[in-house]
Amino acid sequence: METKGRTVMEVGADGVAVITIINPPVNSLSFDVLYSLKDNYDQATRRDDVKAIVVTGAKGKFSGGFDISAFRAFQGGKERPKPGVVSVEIITDTLEAARKPSVAAIDGLALGGGLEVAMACHARISTPGAQLGLPELQLGVIPGFGGTQRLPRLVGLSKALEMMLTSKPIKAEEAHALGLVDAVVAPGELVNTARRWALDILELRRPWIASLYKTDKLEPLGEAREILKFARDQTRKRAPNLRHPLACIDAIEEGIVSGPRAGLWKEAEAFQEVIASDTCKSLVHIFFAQRGTSKVPGITDLGLVPRRVSKVAILGGGLMGSGIATALILSNYQVILKEVNEKFLQAGIDRVKANLQSRVKKGKMSLEKFEKTLSSLKGVLDYESFKDVDMVIEAVIENVSLKQQIFADLERYCPPHCILASNTSTIDLNLIGERTKSQDRIVGAHFFSPAHVMPLLEIVRTKQTSPQVIVDLLDVGKKIRKTPIVVGNCTGFAVNRMFFPYTQSAIFLVERGTDLYQIDRAITKFGMPMGPFRLADLVGFGVAIATGKQFIENFPERTYKSMLIPIMQEDKRAGEATRKGFYLYDDKRKARPDPELKKYIEKARSFSGVNVDPKFVKLSEKDIVEMIFFPVINEACRVFAEGIAVKAADLDIAAVMGMGFPPYRGGIMFWADTLGSKYVYSRLEQWSKTHGEFYKPCAFLAERAAKGAPLSLPVDQAKSRL
Repeated sequence: METKGRTVMEVGADGVAVITIINPPVNSLSFDVLYSLKDNYDQATRRDDVKAIVVTGAKGKFSGGFDISAFRAFQGGKERPKPGVVSVEIITDTLEAARKPSVAAIDGLALGGGLEVAMACHARISTPGAQLGLPELQLGVIPGFGGTQRLPRLVGLSKALEMMLTSKPIKAEEAHALGLVDAVVAPGELVNTARRWALDILELRRPWIASLYKTDKLEPLGEAREILKFARDQTRKRAPNLRHPLACIDAIEEGIVSGPRAGLWKEAEAFQEVIASDTCKSLVHIFFAQRGTSKVPGITDLGLVPRRVSKVAILGGGLMGSGIATALILSNYQVILKEVNEKFLQAGIDRVKANLQSRVKKGKMSLEKFEKTLSSLKGVLDYESFKDVDMVIEAVIENVSLKQQIFADLERYCPPHCILASNTSTIDLNLIGERTKSQDRIVGAHFFSPAHVMPLLEIVRTKQTSPQVIVDLLDVGKKIRKTPIVVGNCTGFAVNRMFFPYTQSAIFLVERGTDLYQIDRAITKFGMPMGPFRLADLVGFGVAIATGKQFIENFPERTYKSMLIPIMQEDKRAGEATRKGFYLYDDKRKARPDPELKKYIEKARSFSGVNVDPKFVKLSEKDIVEMIFFPVINEACRVFAEGIAVKAADLDIAAVMGMGFPPYRGGIMFWADTLGSKYVYSRLEQWSKTHGEFYKPCAFLAERAAKGAPLSLPVDQAKSRL
């Protein structure tokens, strides 16, 4: 049985009641905790032996905020309390309005609702390592326990807006300088200092302040309106598809214009509205989906302990190899980088250096740390030093016979416990390991470029890969701060396979008359970081052609074959690296449209034997988005139905973290479910009648649509499919 969160109260001989929040692991504020906090406050206020109150959290954490799993209960229409019950009745009228002074003793975290509780106390004392912030907007909601009103009054409007709109917490020192925290003390002195402080307030030796009615930090009304207008304009530019940041600004403004009490009610109404929105449902889904990726049925539930991996060898110092090496040395792994000759090796080491130097430039790394980190990397030209490596990651070009040769060599030179991983993005791993007897330790470790920045790690298992190897790699992934998804082995695995129709569909539209730049605009407006053509330029046409070949060979019936990219490459256009692709690039890599592109498109059209279709010339943004993404949904359904992905939620994380799919749409499968399987199926079916196999809905999609059922099966049903 789950124990409910609660608070406990102990009254000391000094007359101070210490109320401790207990709800492991981060003392989140469930309704049980909040009602228990109110009861203890009421009791402390009534008792004659209590003079003052200190609020703190158990085990070195004040509170990580409101319990996110309760969001889902809200969204399901269950136990939704009436607006203002927490922010007005509990936080404002019980905590802040108490006739006895209270002080928050903050250790570890005071985030979201945790900080909102602390701000309702009459002073705040914290330890040096504490983090304070209101990160609610990350989850599609706004601060709902009075944060929109109290934070601006404690730190000023500009800083409060910055903290809420970026969701970034601040450290104790900054909080102290801003006036959010009244003193910073060592952990061992925290509660005692808070007790004395509370008694000092009682004896009027220190001010008794209700944060809600502070005005000295607020700008005059005219100036405040200017700041709010600027924040609104920036938000509309930065997040044009999101409504909740504007709702947050509205609640702040209401408090400044009509007074804090009116602001609290505005905040409460807005909170109820945004928590029921698709954006919030999507972001909460992503929050839980990301935490669920490291649980793999039949692997992580076997009780295996990860083996120690301390030395890793990387083959290939190109863009991917150097990026992977960077990620590993940043997390204190010893790395050997192997190349075929001195020139390539030096280039690889220089890339790693440049990756680290950019961190130094941004102030994220000291020169001393730079030297120490770089000393974990050693360059080699042969296999001599592979005798004691725990893992090898092969990151050479996508060439089957070269990879087969490398894996046969590795088997000879590496110790028998060594994990043999490949960073291939498309080639079937069984093919790569064909000439070895070590199938049980061959695994895919597919990073995304740039590997030291992108958060996703696709771990690919074959039928032979041992569970121990996967558990080991999950552990390495965690240590280098990547979000892993464990997938099955097939051409393109999960991410690249799902998205292979993305560029193909875009080219299909262009050959029929849709403007190429309009496609990229529609896709970025939908929320992708860039459109398919700008992405093809970034990745480079060489990669596009190599991976395209794999898909044409393996899924011939459903690939759209076009000569557009090969024709352009023949003419020395290969994307951003050559400064010419679908766009032209200046010295600063800024892209601009190229009027010359028309001739290549016309040539490709004649190869495909298609003519300009007036319907495609006038395609709406909605149609562009659907014709490009519905084939991606269709392929994602195949990946799921074949058991390549264990959970639909893993594909959502794959799309968001591997391809930049907008998290506020919940990932590819979640988004499809918001539109409905019937709708997605009927559109694809209609296009397949006029445009052929490329758009034909797969059996899984047809079956779900016939039942009107969602594409994302619950996890327990997904398990039974494997």
